[in-house]
Parts: sequence; C-alpha cells; structure tokens
Amino acid sequence: MPGMVAFGRRWGIASDDLVFPGSFELFVRVLWWIGTLALYTLHEGKFDCSGGRVLHSYLVVLLILLAFIILSLCAIVYVSAQGTITNPGPRRSIPVLVYVRAMLYVPELIWAILGAIWVSDDSQGCQPAEVGAVIAAVVASWILLLSTGVGVLFVFDPLGSTHPGPQSQELLGVRDLESSQGSQLLSTARSVAVRVWESRLRLLCCCLPRDESHRAAFSSIAQLVSGFFSDTDLVPSDIAAGLALLHQEQDKMEQCRDPDEALSHSPSSPIAEDLEAELEKATHCMQFAVAAYGWPMYVYSNPLTGACRLSRDCCKTQSAEYDIVGGDNMGCHFSSVLHSTGLQYRDFIYVSFHNQIYEIPFFVALDHKRAAVLVAIRGTLSLRDLLTDLSADCENLPVEGVSGACYAHKGMSQAASYICKKLLNDGILNQAFTIAPEYKLVITGHSLGGGTASLLAILLRSSFPTLQCYAFSPPGGLMSKALADFSKEFVVSVVLGKDLVPRLSYPNMEDLKRRILQMVSNCNKPKYRILLQGCWYELFGGEPDDFPTEMDNRRKEELNQPLLGEESLLIRSSSSYQGLASEESPVHGSHLPLYLPGRILHITEDGPARRSCFSQSDTGQALQPLPLVA
Repeated sequence: MPGMVAFGRRWGIASDDLVFPGSFELFVRVLWWIGTLALYTLHEGKFDCSGGRVLHSYLVVLLILLAFIILSLCAIVYVSAQGTITNPGPRRSIPVLVYVRAMLYVPELIWAILGAIWVSDDSQGCQPAEVGAVIAAVVASWILLLSTGVGVLFVFDPLGSTHPGPQSQELLGVRDLESSQGSQLLSTARSVAVRVWESRLRLLCCCLPRDESHRAAFSSIAQLVSGFFSDTDLVPSDIAAGLALLHQEQDKMEQCRDPDEALSHSPSSPIAEDLEAELEKATHCMQFAVAAYGWPMYVYSNPLTGACRLSRDCCKTQSAEYDIVGGDNMGCHFSSVLHSTGLQYRDFIYVSFHNQIYEIPFFVALDHKRAAVLVAIRGTLSLRDLLTDLSADCENLPVEGVSGACYAHKGMSQAASYICKKLLNDGILNQAFTIAPEYKLVITGHSLGGGTASLLAILLRSSFPTLQCYAFSPPGGLMSKALADFSKEFVVSVVLGKDLVPRLSYPNMEDLKRRILQMVSNCNKPKYRILLQGCWYELFGGEPDDFPTEMDNRRKEELNQPLLGEESLLIRSSSSYQGLASEESPVHGSHLPLYLPGRILHITEDGPARRSCFSQSDTGQALQPLPLVA
C-alpha cells in the first residue's frame, strides 16, 4: 500500500511486494553465478576451440552482468522489506532500484542473443560441458525474461494511468465533492473503472453469447465490483495480509470467549422431537438438492464407481421414456439424478437442464416416500450461473400480504420468477397435483439453488399455503427483513459450520473491507512477515501470533476516532468507512441490507474450534441458532 508508481503509472503491486519474487530470483541468480564461475575457473586458459575467444568473453561479461543483477536484487529485497504496509517511507527508493533493475534487462537480452548465436555458429570443437553450460545460460536467460514479461502483465493495472495520485486528487478537489472539477474527475474515473471491469468480464466469459441479457449483466456486475474497490488504495497482497491478521485476531477472540451455553432437552421433549423431525426432513431433501447438479456431483460423490454406473446409461436413446428440456443430449445428467434419488423415470413430471443467465436448471418429481411434489433447483455450476450470482443489486419483489419493504437479490429473484412462470403457465404443477392431489409442495436447492428456492417459495405461498422449502447454504444477501420474517413459517435454511456462502452479502463485504483496513493500518510488522506467519498458521495451526500493533498503548477513548493510517488507505470519502467505535455493526452505506431466509439451522462440528490443514478430529453434530446476517 499504496500501489507502486513507476514508469509514469500505478501498478497492481506495492513497494513491499518485491520481497518474495526478488528473493526467488536472487536465489536463482546466485546459483547461476556460482555455476558460471566454476565453469570459467575450470576452463581458464583452455578455451582453445574455434570459438574459444568468444566463449571466454561471453563468460566474463556474464559473470560481471550477473554480479550487478545480484547486487540490485539484494538492494530491492532489503529495501522492500522495510517499513510497514501503511508506512512506505523507508521504501521510497524502490522505484529507482526498479529502474536500475529494468536497465539491466537490456544487456542481459543482448547477451542471451549473442549466446544463442555462439551456440549455433561457433561452438564446434568445444567441449560438450562448455557448450551445455552456455546453452543452459541462454535458456535460463530467456526463461527469466519471459517470466518477467508475464509478471508485468499480471501486475499491470489498466486504471493506473487514469488514477491520479492521492496528492493530485487532493489538489483537484476529489475529497471535496462540492468541487465541480473534483466531481468530474471522480465521475470519469468511475466510468473508466466500469469499462475496464466490463472488458474483464467479457474476456472471462468469452464463450458466452453477446446478447442483451448478458450485456446488461456485465454492466451491472461491473458497476458493483468497480464501486466496491473504488474507495481504497489496496493491492491484492494487502488484502491477503489483512485476511491473515483478521483470521488470527478472530481466533484469539474465540479462545478468550466463554463457551456457549447449550440448552439440553430430553429426547422426549417437544423441542427435541421437532428438531429431530426437521433434521430428518432436511436430510431427505438434501439428496434431491445434490442430485440437481447432475453427473459432475454424482461422479464427485462416487469417485470409484460413479463413472462406470453412468456409462451404462449415457448415450442411450431414451426420448420415448421421458422428456428432458435442454443441456442433456447424452442423458448423463438425468441418469445421475435417477441414481442419486432412487426414483423411477415415471416419477418425474418435468426435467430441465436449460441454462442461461437468470434461467437455471430444475426438475419436478413425485416423492412418494414423503408424499410430496418436489421441486429441486440446481446451484452454481456454470459461468451463466456465476453471472446470476454476481447480479447482486436489489430488485423489488412485491408479495401480497407482506408489510414493509419487499426486495431481493436481483439475479436470484429473476431466476425464481422464471421457474415460477414455467411451473404455473406451463401447467407443470397442475399436472403433478392431478396425479397426486393429496401431496404437498416441497421446494429445495443448494447455494444459488437454495436462494432461488426460497424466493420461489415466497412467490408460490399464496397459491400453495402448505408448501415447505429447505434451502441449503443460501446466500446471506438474499432478501429484505420483511420477506425474511414472512418466510419463517415455511422456509428452513440449513447452514453448515463456517460456510462462507450464507454470510455473503454486499454490506458484509463492505464490513470485511473495513476490518481489513483496520488490521493492516494498525499492524506495525512488515508485510512479508505477516504473510509468512499467516501461511504457517493456516497450514500447520498452532497459537495465533500476537502481532504488536500501534493500538497497543492507546487509550480506549482514542479508539473512537478514525485511524490516520486507515484513512490513508482510502482514496476518497466512502460510505463503507467508519471509525472503530462502530466495529460491531456492519456498514450498509448505500446498499440495502439483505438477510437469510426463514428459520436457520446451524450445524456445527464437535471438537476444537481451530485445527491445522493436516490434523484429524472426530466429527459430530451440534445445532445452535445462527443470527440473521445482513
């Protein structure tokens, strides 16, 4: 922090990000220099082949050139390791050192070309070891040069030339939004950022058609993402360091917290019986939510036998037996659904694997075991599904009989409306209830499918008052408080442990960004140490490190004021920024708060709260309430 400015533009790395790449290149260059020196020493005075003089000169200049490169890398690594994330002062000489290192690429490139020419023209009669050493040096030079070029592309910031530095922004009045010049500059920067993110999305989704719905989705997502990052001057490594610090800080708080008190109920108590019944129903519905993913999930769940079982059914002509809509020409998806659910093909009323943005696969089947007409909706499994997920703007979702603001996640709201129209307008539910009029309606799904299922249940509630919905890991930023309260009667959200998806919402992401800003601005350790210790902690566990911070000796009342370091990470005044006094409350800013649907079953694991990636533990289940997440 902030992004390094060199060659007249801002880059996607900071001046303290050169420790690890510089150390790796330094290690390679030192080995290379030692090998070249050993070759020169062993053959000194013996370069008597036809190209011996050229070889002698090549090795001498290569040794000198490598020595200068090693010295420049030592300086870069040492200076880059100084200071802290928010104190780049000790690293002010990094741009000059980068210029010096870039200048050394020119003679290295020339010498790599000369080495290649010598190997091809003048190496006849020389010893194989000499020729092999030069070939290795030439190949290594080209590999490092190409790696550097790829690295430059990775850290290239398309917005670097359009974002004036913080000082010039201050002069132009960007912080003072009443200044017309500052407002115009900020508006231009936002427009450029939106266009850049749209281009990135089109490149990522280059295989998708360029119709109006996709263009609208790209534009909406680009505005959302560019707005999220527009008010901070953080590079990716700053975010990684902040997450490492925040994780360890939360684990320290977890260790200091008193154990949660659990209310014990006898097995025969009404509460325990209701809970067991709800769990049993959720477990039964889960197999249908998983089956909706088709053959990828089936093969993943049955790695040894799944492919063999499906191979017997795929590629068969079964159109006479059932009607499948879109995306399953070989029949593998439907075959996996049959295997996963244990149903017969005659139990399925409608199966659709049609997949477009805001249009996700689902199937309708008769569940005779539970006497239910079951609608199972697939979760995220394609780029189109991902675009539906990322269309996170709020959209009005008026529902009869609900007082208060009714709005929901745009992508999932449109997906629910699409399925609702199919079920009602195409007579799918009428056909199902004609066959089994005494059955009740049950809707289920996981992740994207869970969020869509919850909204679909709300849309169908007036027509089917007895319907039930079981949503597994639905997104946290799904619906308004009024809709969440309304859905408590018929929607159950199942959340497993520390699953990320049920905690995802734009306000929560803003709150996470604010906490990352706090952590990186208060820690007075260099970034490379934070990342090293954070990686060790994630891989091998142990006690969280007690990072000394600039907050350690502050008085409590001083913590109510915004931190100077934290404020320096902000390019402009942001609705996501608050002082530490409001740490416990998420910041909503201009984005409306969204909540999880219905009643929430939070299933946690018995055992230690924190384990390393390589440890094992006994598993069990514990249920506890999970508060609604905004």
